[in-house]
Amino acid sequence: MPSSKMRAASAVGRLSVLVMFAASVAAAQAVAPKPQDTEFYTPVPPKVTPPPLAPAPPPAGAIALFDGTNLDEWINVKDGAPAGWTLADGVLTVKKSAGDIRTRRSFKNYQLHLEWRIPADITGKGQLRGNSGVHLAAPGKADSGYELQVLDSWDNPTYTNGQAGSIYKQYPPLVNVSRPPGEWQAYDVLWTAPTFDSDGKVKTPARATVRQNGVLIQDNVTLRGETRYIGPPVYIAYDTAPMKLQAHADPSEPVSFRNIWIKPLP
Repeated sequence: MPSSKMRAASAVGRLSVLVMFAASVAAAQAVAPKPQDTEFYTPVPPKVTPPPLAPAPPPAGAIALFDGTNLDEWINVKDGAPAGWTLADGVLTVKKSAGDIRTRRSFKNYQLHLEWRIPADITGKGQLRGNSGVHLAAPGKADSGYELQVLDSWDNPTYTNGQAGSIYKQYPPLVNVSRPPGEWQAYDVLWTAPTFDSDGKVKTPARATVRQNGVLIQDNVTLRGETRYIGPPVYIAYDTAPMKLQAHADPSEPVSFRNIWIKPLP
């Protein structure tokens, strides 16, 4: 039979193990990243009244990704099936149950024009009010890629690096040039894709210049990696990638799109 000293030593050992285990769990919980870690609320971009929306037909050399007639250039991200969003009266509307859609083609550097509309009867608040996104490059599935945020930011406070026109969780727009719900808005983007060495290290980072409704909101910003909901940006090597439109899971009424074209650049 073990002596009392041996039993005491064994108990102390078990207690030490339990204490160390509890400490390691507490430490893991303490450092687990949270969405709020990368959300910023100040400074708030000043509101600017945009000029009237000008016609923007595709220029020579552009590819019409959506001209109001069909969804031939798009497929479902989840399974590669037909896109499955709603096409009516020349307008493409998110069907949330179908999930995200992406272009059939992949791109590198390009000029993009895209028009979008928050529904006039929009409900909800913050990130749960007219949420969608334009993933300027979506090299993987799920939420991977580089997102230009779509959201009702007319009168809807949220974290500034998550409002309309933000490079999500990285750069808020220079100004808030959003139109009221029910009115069409436009993004014009110059996208420079990142490049990578043969070992996957970043050679040159991604850059983006964005105009919303004709007003500069992102001025050749350098992205720090893929835009992520939780955790810091990280680069993952790729060559070319499709563009993606997001079917956000928030319960608000769905966003619509029209007149989407892209012009590949050297």
